[in-house]
Amino acid sequence: MLNLISTDPRPEAMADVPGVCEVPLTRAVVQYRDVHELDYFGGRIQDIGMAVVVEGRFASSSRVIDLGSADVKYLDLSSELVVLDWVYDPTLSHIRYLANAVEEDASVRDELGRYCFALAARILNRTGFTPLTRSTLLRIGFRDLCKDLDLHEGTTVRIATGGGRLTRVSLDYDACALRFGTGTRGGDAALEEALSETFPDLVRVQAAPGASQHGYEVRFGIPLDFGEVRRSLTRMRRGLNHLVARFEPERFKAINRVLTTLGTRETLDQLKIEWSEGNVGGRPYGGAQGLPVH
Repeated sequence: MLNLISTDPRPEAMADVPGVCEVPLTRAVVQYRDVHELDYFGGRIQDIGMAVVVEGRFASSSRVIDLGSADVKYLDLSSELVVLDWVYDPTLSHIRYLANAVEEDASVRDELGRYCFALAARILNRTGFTPLTRSTLLRIGFRDLCKDLDLHEGTTVRIATGGGRLTRVSLDYDACALRFGTGTRGGDAALEEALSETFPDLVRVQAAPGASQHGYEVRFGIPLDFGEVRRSLTRMRRGLNHLVARFEPERFKAINRVLTTLGTRETLDQLKIEWSEGNVGGRPYGGAQGLPVH
């Protein structure tokens, strides 16, 4: 009779876990965030944090194309990996063809950009709202907000709070929380007062021992469906509009004139994901008009 009982001790738990991904990722549609790149906190304004892997033989140095900006990036996906979908070989070949053509003819970039975002929209429409797509949907919506209020290279809103102080507002896409970085150790009393008035009961002071700068966090709760994503973004837009109006009234007047005429960016409207408007917040705020200028 075969004896299956072993007296060898079980190896340590970590010996069972290699800790890195060894699966070829070419054709995968992946999600990435700050831990994967060091360019800008919160990411670059044109990126959506969703990319197709065009060369992923080694996960630690995957060559990807962001489906928002259509820019090529090199990401380390070996230790943290979220795969949302896979594309067919002909789709990947077409993306590679357009990406190579951009190097010879810059005008092709617009075509590549449209194709990439259309691909992202199809994937999000098919997948719908899930805990995995939530951060991507929040990033797309917050990207619009940043473009309307403070268009620059990073996905942040900068607000001058007086006395040479500058606050940078970013969104933690996983926690659905606005982060206000003051760049100083002592905090910003005027900003803290404004935050307390604009976001009642939601301000959390972030002052870790030894931290190089003081900051604040406003938590909106984790959205449980696409409607809650839209309503959270509405509250963020209204709150940031009020803060800009309070600290930089002249700048807000200029922004208000543009948004009143052209309306706000609402890229999420392009997605066919069902959602209920609910009883709180209504449909995403459509403009800056009607807000007081302090």
